[in-house]
Amino acid sequence: MTFVFLPSAQAAVPVAGSTELFPVHRIYCVGRNYAEHAIEMGGTGREAPFFFMKPADAVLPVTDGSIGVMPYPPMTQDLQHEIELVVAIGRGGKDIAVEDAVAHIWGYAIGLDMTRRDLQGAAKKLGRPWCTGKGFDYSAPIGPLHRHAPTGTISLHVNGMPVQTSVLGNMIWSVAETIAELSTLFELQAGDLIFTGTPAGVAAVKRGDLLEGRIEGLGSLQVRIDQ
Repeated sequence: MTFVFLPSAQAAVPVAGSTELFPVHRIYCVGRNYAEHAIEMGGTGREAPFFFMKPADAVLPVTDGSIGVMPYPPMTQDLQHEIELVVAIGRGGKDIAVEDAVAHIWGYAIGLDMTRRDLQGAAKKLGRPWCTGKGFDYSAPIGPLHRHAPTGTISLHVNGMPVQTSVLGNMIWSVAETIAELSTLFELQAGDLIFTGTPAGVAAVKRGDLLEGRIEGLGSLQVRIDQ
């Protein structure tokens, strides 16, 4: 029997104000990068950065003015939201100096690191990888990429109610420091996305909920959890 494997389309993210798409190479995520979130997750506040990954095709691209629909994933009773600033890498490199890191950035977007918290928690207790808790299908909703750097507030509303609010300046490790540290572990490539961590206030969502993430200067990202 002969098998024919057809390559799937490369995951890509829309670019604000354009029909252009940004092809995704890898998705890196920073854990516990806001002190209050680190504490609510059992940490002590400021700690050395650590990273995990999602598959490139976990992205759920959402265009400006539209509402993305995320299927409620299987095998969980505790799907949780994490609003994050996403950085897109346009020029790769390794052992990047902090002072050179910004030159490697192509753009910025609003993202959600959706998490099967019950599966993640079980994996933590057993000392196992987090893949099932973090890297499932559609676990990385993301809005359009903008070329300018954002400043100010980051927030998430669920069904119109505020649940996460902070300022980007509260990151434990800045975007530049995160890129520099990550580049000591991996050779970064054009097309990489870095989810830079979430503020405190993570909580469960249910079918039918409408999530609206906002970052000052980047507009909003709206995602509905499918019924």
